[in-house]
Amino acid sequence: MDDSDETVRGELFGIPYNFEPPTIGRMLAAYWRPDEEMAVEKPFGIGYTLNMANWRAWVVLAVAGVLHYQEQSSKKQAAEESDREPVEVVVNDD
Repeated sequence: MDDSDETVRGELFGIPYNFEPPTIGRMLAAYWRPDEEMAVEKPFGIGYTLNMANWRAWVVLAVAGVLHYQEQSSKKQAAEESDREPVEVVVNDD
């Protein structure tokens, strides 16, 4: 089977896929498309990725970063509080 018979790029149920071998130029160009929407086709793989030339993508990244920071700090705070709390032991004499 030669390469022309294989489908390496297309759409399945409205989701794009691209299994062409990636190149540096195509990878860089895929993440910076000033005239396109926030989500663009991935340069390799299945689905979409963020278009870093769109301001909405930066908002999405900022919100994700804040949520990640908040989750990590709450986990750290919960661990510190659990170390300080006294432990109550109940013994039943039956």
